Amino acid sequence: MKAMTNPIASTKNDRLPIALRLIGWTVVAGLLIAPAIAMQFTDEVRWTTSDFVFAGIILIGAGGIGELAVRASGAWSYRFGAGLAVLASALLLWFNGAVGIIGSEDHPANTLYLGVIIAAFVGAVVSRFRAAGLARAMASAAVLQVAIGVVAVWRGWGEGSENWPRPVIVLSIVFSLLWLASAALFRRASGAHRVARSDKARQTKPQN
Repeated sequence: MKAMTNPIASTKNDRLPIALRLIGWTVVAGLLIAPAIAMQFTDEVRWTTSDFVFAGIILIGAGGIGELAVRASGAWSYRFGAGLAVLASALLLWFNGAVGIIGSEDHPANTLYLGVIIAAFVGAVVSRFRAAGLARAMASAAVLQVAIGVVAVWRGWGEGSENWPRPVIVLSIVFSLLWLASAALFRRASGAHRVARSDKARQTKPQN
């Protein structure tokens, strides 16, 4: 007898990725609109056209990568891990471009943080976007994030700026936690994928 499928459950499963996409693109739009609104009420936010173009490229690119992640795997741990990785990358570029983490946005040491994103991306490509490899790549990004912060405080980079070195310390912790959370989710997805492959192999194994 042919197995019956549950149309209600299927519809719900189809709606969840759509909901994720809507939430993601709403956040992207909100992040782009927020500075424009803030500029109407305070002089502390002064974005130029090039700032909006730069932010738009970052956020739309992040949204596109998020779309690919939703399609790449049905495992929610994989999707959320990818979402956190994209969020960490976008926010890291955002902070560097807008205000800077080490001192002001013009401090040359801030370019080191591009290495964190590059390391995560290269690790993802080398691992062919497999969950286990992505877990290692995100963990490496977390280590590099902390290392840059430690060196910045040790060498006094940005010393003299307001509240130094608190922004470096706090943001290093926040971003490293984002990378580590992403790594943990990818590791969980890797375990789920292994179990699924094992179950499939047992089901397809010929019976004696």
